[in-house]
Amino acid sequence: SNPGVVMRIPVDPTTSRRFTPPSTSFPCGKMGESSAAISTPPPGRTRPDARTVVDVLADHPGELVRTDSPNFICSVLPSHWRCNKTLPVAFKVVALGDIPDGTLVTVMAGNDENYAAELRNASAVMKNQVARFNDLRFVGRSGRGKSFTLTITVFTSPPQVATYHRAIKVTVDGPREPR
Repeated sequence: SNPGVVMRIPVDPTTSRRFTPPSTSFPCGKMGESSAAISTPPPGRTRPDARTVVDVLADHPGELVRTDSPNFICSVLPSHWRCNKTLPVAFKVVALGDIPDGTLVTVMAGNDENYAAELRNASAVMKNQVARFNDLRFVGRSGRGKSFTLTITVFTSPPQVATYHRAIKVTVDGPREPR
C-alpha cells in the first residue's frame, strides 16, 4: 500500500462504472485515509458526474493532450518552436479532479542536455480546474534534434506532478525551410 505507486488503468468509455483505486481518485485530504472512502463517493460529487479524460479530450479535439498523470491534461505544444517567442496558443493545464481555486501550478522543462531550461512566465494559478499560463516562453534551447520534457507541478497538499514527454523542440531559428 505504497501511496507513491500509481496504477495505470486504461479508460474504457463503453463501461458506465468502474472501480477506481485510491491512488488515482481525488481525495481532498491525505492519500489513503480510510477504506470507507472508496465505497462511498464524497458528498456532492458522484462518479457519473465526474469528467473523464475521454469526455474532456472529446470537447477539445486536437487542443489537449494526456500527461502521464491520470489527474491532468494540458495544451498541445508545437513540436518545434523558436526560443523566447510567444506560443501560438496559451498553455493550459486542466485538472480532472477537484483542485481548489488559487492553487499554484508551475512548469519546468528539461532533457539530458539541458536539465533545467530557462522559462518565462512559468507559473499560473488554478481557476475552475484550469491553470492558464499567460505568455509562457521557452528561453533555454533543447539542442539539435532534441525535445524537452515538461514537468507540471500542482501545489496541492501533497503536491501532484504530471509529465508531458517530448513536448517541444526549442531552437534559435525555430521551424524553418531546409536550406
